[in-house]
Amino acid sequence: MNDFQVPEEIHAVIDSLLRFVEREVLPIEREHAPILSDERDRYQRDGRLVPEVLALRRRVRNLSYEAGFYTMFGVEELGGGGLGATAAAYIHEAMNRQFGPGHSLVKEIVIPSAFTNGLSPVLRFLSPALRERYLDDIARGDKTLCFGLSEPDAGSDVFNMKTRAVLEGDEWVLNGTKQWITNAPYADYGMIFAVTDPDRFRNRKGGVTGFFIDTSTEGFKVTSTIPLMGHLGADIGIISLENVRVPADHVLGSVHEGFDVAMSGVGTGRLGMAGSCVGLAEWALDRGLNYAKQRVTFGKPIGEHQAIQMHLAECAMEIYAAKNMVLNCAWQVDAGRKPTKELSMCKAFATEMLFRVMDRVISVHGAMGLTNELQLEEGLRLARILRVPDGTGEIQRRTIARRLLAGDTNF
Repeated sequence: MNDFQVPEEIHAVIDSLLRFVEREVLPIEREHAPILSDERDRYQRDGRLVPEVLALRRRVRNLSYEAGFYTMFGVEELGGGGLGATAAAYIHEAMNRQFGPGHSLVKEIVIPSAFTNGLSPVLRFLSPALRERYLDDIARGDKTLCFGLSEPDAGSDVFNMKTRAVLEGDEWVLNGTKQWITNAPYADYGMIFAVTDPDRFRNRKGGVTGFFIDTSTEGFKVTSTIPLMGHLGADIGIISLENVRVPADHVLGSVHEGFDVAMSGVGTGRLGMAGSCVGLAEWALDRGLNYAKQRVTFGKPIGEHQAIQMHLAECAMEIYAAKNMVLNCAWQVDAGRKPTKELSMCKAFATEMLFRVMDRVISVHGAMGLTNELQLEEGLRLARILRVPDGTGEIQRRTIARRLLAGDTNF
């Protein structure tokens, strides 16, 4: 039987982190509210963030690093805090329950993702010399990353990758296009994957290599941003690689074994996303409960109407299920297991659960739920977006089924 009580040391981190946000980050957001809250001011005509917002992001990253939060999930071998999967699940949940779908400086900067900010697990594959050269700036938040695996024709099907890298002397030369790349318009370094052995790749036996690339390298260009649902700009971009020359010592891990490198951060990302979804769903339910007690129709609070009670109960049931899935999966990760199907279950169920919860809570609020004022419509858009990155629900189900058919039937 697993004990899902929040350990005291994690409680202490959460309390300290929430106080840090209240004391250091929210005042910055309030001071710069006009430019942060209105996308017409936050983005340039080309869809990129204005320089003032980028400067604010860096400022918060630096503050978070100084307070010890920015690197707390990084592995110890990279100089990080080494907090495990269970701690991450609780912390992501707590942050999202407290602050909801808004507060871009809080959500995107204080707790970095597995691929764009901070000590990404992929950086473990850098050579010691490159770690010494690059890690300090990344750890402080002065420099950020992007992770380039997906392409226009290679999203879920990575074996349709077209980007190629050819060794010429002591340099690799890359050509191709990467698409749907988070933080691409702003990243200082890219972790980019390309086919290096076409025969092995064709037979699905590897043949892909990861490269650590300075985005200022000649031939490395972000050709456009990709705004998503309801947004005027984006953190996502398209990368063009035209004869980009990369020193041979900038390979991530072993040549031709890049899939193992790429997948090293995917599990972390899926579990963190699932924990965030639980917190966001709790945030939404809290608001639904408060409104159900205050709003009066037909002479009584709407919480006394059975239809509203059904909405609230369904939300609670799904949140409870998702939370226990996430914590059980995190426990398995911390125990040294490889819960492949469970990670896929968490990602698919938690993201789909969040969408349903947001939708029900909007129904509880009626017309008020459709307004921008309550952030529920923003939460619904975010919930729909989260069902796609790090593998769609359909891809997660394929992974689950394949594991089951291979004999992995323990739960």
